[in-house]
Amino acid sequence: MENVSEEEKWESIQAFRSTIRKSENALTNLTQKGTNTTLIKKRLNAVYIGLAMLETAWNRMPNHYTDEELTEARKILNGLFPSLENSYSKSKLGSPQNTLLRRRIKAFQLAVQAMDDFANK
Repeated sequence: MENVSEEEKWESIQAFRSTIRKSENALTNLTQKGTNTTLIKKRLNAVYIGLAMLETAWNRMPNHYTDEELTEARKILNGLFPSLENSYSKSKLGSPQNTLLRRRIKAFQLAVQAMDDFANK
C-alpha cells in the first residue's frame, strides 16, 4: 500500500466511521418504514469490511473475512465511486460537504487498495 501520512490515516478511519453511522441510521429508518433494506445492508457490510482492511493494513489488526467477502466488498465500494465523485464535483470547493466527500473517496480508494494488496499476498 502506498505511503499514507498519519493525518490521512486518521481522516480515512473517521470517514469510514462517519459512513457507518450514517448507514446504520439509514438502516434503522428504512427498517421502521418497512422498506426493503437489502441494498443498505450490503453497503454497510462493505463499509465494515473496508474499515477492517484499513485497520489490518495500518494497525496489524487481524480480520476474519473470506476472499469472497473481500471480493464482494471491493465490488460494492468500487460501485459507489461514480456517485461519490458526482456529488463531489457538484459540491462547493472548501465546503464541509466537499471536504467530507474528498476524504470519503480517498478512504474508499485506500480500502480497495488494501483489499487488493491483501488478496495478492
